[in-house]
Amino acid sequence: MSRSILTLMLLAALGGCSTLPRDGPSSRAIDRGASAPDAMGGYALVPLDFALTERIKAVPPQFLGSLAEASSDAPLDVIGIGDALAVAVFEPSGALFGRGVGSSTGGPSVQSGSQTLPLMVVDRDGQVGVPFAGRVRVDGLTAPQAADAIRRAFQGRVGNPQVTVSVAQNNSNTVTILGDVRQPGRAPLSANADRILDVLATVGGPTRPADDIVVNIRREGRTYSAPLGAVATDMTENVRLRRDDIINLAYKPRRYATFGALGAVRQLDMPAGQLSLTGALGSVGGLNSGLANARRVLIFRFERPETAQALGLTQAPTVRGVPVVYQLDLTEASGFFIANNFMIQPDDVIYAPHAGAAEMRKFFEFVQSISRVVYDISVTSALNID
Repeated sequence: MSRSILTLMLLAALGGCSTLPRDGPSSRAIDRGASAPDAMGGYALVPLDFALTERIKAVPPQFLGSLAEASSDAPLDVIGIGDALAVAVFEPSGALFGRGVGSSTGGPSVQSGSQTLPLMVVDRDGQVGVPFAGRVRVDGLTAPQAADAIRRAFQGRVGNPQVTVSVAQNNSNTVTILGDVRQPGRAPLSANADRILDVLATVGGPTRPADDIVVNIRREGRTYSAPLGAVATDMTENVRLRRDDIINLAYKPRRYATFGALGAVRQLDMPAGQLSLTGALGSVGGLNSGLANARRVLIFRFERPETAQALGLTQAPTVRGVPVVYQLDLTEASGFFIANNFMIQPDDVIYAPHAGAAEMRKFFEFVQSISRVVYDISVTSALNID
């Protein structure tokens, strides 16, 4: 009876080896998937060599999103509601701000005078109240234009007054900056500091690495986005801003995952700058020497269509890109040079399948466990008979 049970269980094990415990697809299953590239979930299987890594690096980087369309040419030197103005008036006649002094003949004389007026805040109607001149509209004017408007308001009261205006507090030409910055809030714009990097400098910069930050500009119902790393390196992305823009720095960490016969199975954050496959493997302790098939270290990636085209791949793209599985042989010394030249990208999956010997050992461990169960059954049966 025990022999019959053992035979049946071994036949079931041999017929269902695919039910053995696994932590990912076998090498044979990966080859089968690549042999049917047109099937749902199909992919291209690409052996890595040094020349191929150079071709991948030669494809110019392309950022997801752009801020180029958000660049504004609106003037930033105009006065707006809420601005505080410093106004100084010089009057040659001295009629308003001068002081009378005695002349050499004993009669009165007049000395010219000047006066810096208290700060004037532009009200909701776009006007300021100027002593002896009344209410003057300055909204939408530059400082020299506002000075000319106030000078005209003095006509009939002061002979040939000279007026200067400067913006003491810039409250209208500002943007709101939120998200992962050190000092969120409102930041001023000026004619010589009106770009994204200028604003970031005034608020202390981002709190996280630039490669993990996405810049979003919200304006008039539209949102423009680009990685901060692109803004910092591509000057066409460092666009001019407009008053009332809302800038949000969103944290989007770049991550990759490791599976299979590696030193650790986990999801990891990418460091600042580039990360090679060598560095990625080293961060998880390398391959598991007792289990991994070093001939087949695999990188699963949705590749950019332009990169796939440069590699001569015909695999149909998906909405995320062209599914590609890169394959590297680390049993050869050249494999480590190739790994050091192959750069990991966000959302990559690094997978090391089990070696055939490890699979065979796992199978025999499974058979041994079945044999142990059969032995226990036979002993129990013998005890019951006695």
